[in-house]
Amino acid sequence: LRFSCRRGGGLVQPGGSLRLSCAASGLNLANYDIGWFRQAPGKEREGVASISSTPDIASYENSLMGRITISRDNAKNMVYLQMNKLQPEDTAIYYCAADGRPGYLSTLTVYDDINHWGKGTQVTVSS
Repeated sequence: LRFSCRRGGGLVQPGGSLRLSCAASGLNLANYDIGWFRQAPGKEREGVASISSTPDIASYENSLMGRITISRDNAKNMVYLQMNKLQPEDTAIYYCAADGRPGYLSTLTVYDDINHWGKGTQVTVSS
C-alpha cells in the first residue's frame, strides 16, 4: 500500500497558485472519502478540505472557501487540491488522507484513527 502526496508542493509567491496531487497504489480511492490536511510550524494539524466517495460532496474549511478546490479522478486513482491566492499563512506541510467510513472526513476533524495518511508535501508561500 502506497499513498503519497506528489507534485505541486514547493515555493510560491503570495497571490500565486498550486495544485497538489495525491496518488495511491494498492488502495482504490474511489471507495474512500478523501481529505486534505495541513500542519504549519508550531501548530496542530488542521483540516482543509474533504470529498466523499459517493456522491462527490466536498467540504471546506470556512476560512479557505473560495480559494481552494478539492477534486478526484477515480479512473487515475488520484485526488487533487487546487489552491489559489496563496498567502504566507498557508505555509505548511500538506497531507492527504483516506478513510473508508462514509462521511468520516466531512467535518475535517483530525481523528486519530483515520485509515490512511499520505506522506506530506511542503508548501511555502513567501516573497
